Amino acid sequence: MKSTGFFWDEKCFWHAGGNYTLTMPIGGNVQPLAAGGLPENPETKRRLKNLMDVTGLRKELDSRSADLATTEDLARVHPMDFLTKFRELSDSGGGELGLRTPFAQGGYEIAALSAGLAKAAVEAVLKGELKNAYSLSRPPGHHCLPDYPNGFCLLANIAIAIEAAKAAGLGQRFAVLDWDVHHGNGTEAIFYDRDDVLTISIHQDHNYPLDTGDIEDQGKGAGLGHNINIPLPAGCGDETYLSAVDQIAVPAIARFNPDIIIVACGFDASPFDPLAHMLVSVEGFRQMTARMMTLADEVCDGKLVMVHEGGYSEAYVPFCGHAVIAELSGSAIDAGDPLAIPVAARQPNARLVAFHREILGEFVTHFDLD
Repeated sequence: MKSTGFFWDEKCFWHAGGNYTLTMPIGGNVQPLAAGGLPENPETKRRLKNLMDVTGLRKELDSRSADLATTEDLARVHPMDFLTKFRELSDSGGGELGLRTPFAQGGYEIAALSAGLAKAAVEAVLKGELKNAYSLSRPPGHHCLPDYPNGFCLLANIAIAIEAAKAAGLGQRFAVLDWDVHHGNGTEAIFYDRDDVLTISIHQDHNYPLDTGDIEDQGKGAGLGHNINIPLPAGCGDETYLSAVDQIAVPAIARFNPDIIIVACGFDASPFDPLAHMLVSVEGFRQMTARMMTLADEVCDGKLVMVHEGGYSEAYVPFCGHAVIAELSGSAIDAGDPLAIPVAARQPNARLVAFHREILGEFVTHFDLD
């Protein structure tokens, strides 16, 4: 029996966003790109799936698609007037709601499928059908507010999956670790006043969104202390990210004692991402995954789900994702890191690492995790 699930669907690669050059709307002095559209394009995800096919890794996984998240699933997180507006615009040819979230005709159904993949992965792991799982969701979800799509994210995939699992009586306490390089503001906002979901975001300080992700934002009401932001300075590499996981994320999640751990798994903290300035390598992502697997074994019987978020280097993301999924499944198949030498050369020097350690030490004290 294969213990790791891989949830994906070709239709998710057909989600289309245009009329942008990187994140700048086309017009005036902004010339269209030859390739067109946003950096959130299908190739980073499709090339990950293709790499897994070429190496044989996908044969070792329980590979599945899923049903679309239902209107009932979506409405637990998003108000019906927003869902109605989204569906109507999608049916009439597409358009854009919110900020930097264009979609084509059928975009509503593709976004519901993306959420459905995350929902099915969480459900299968909580039911014990799989030990762990990876959901190759697209479009991503962690920036989406209940009534406002944002930053390529049209629906809040992880929040929808959590609420569906709770409604089905499959779990009560959920921990979300978001290591996408951008702050998980949508997930934070949805659970900000709740004590049944712990949200942790490791991100580049004030990269995106510009006005969220501060260390002081720790939740409110019942949720006070259940939201942790770890805003890191630009230039952090493997050592700092692993230290953030070891010193803050692991003890906080262990103290919370969830039924399952969900990782918002973005690969835009890699050295070659056009939308960030971090230096996490293939090996760094693999080691962070290993840490979360060990923690999941200790606190929730190994129940761990990774849900794909950002990452915009078409060349490098597939190798990061392959390493994560191979680690998750215990596979011996290694796609390697074709840029290992230049990536190692770009890692922060000892002086920078010491500076980053000092910042992390202040964070540990701030969150009372000594």
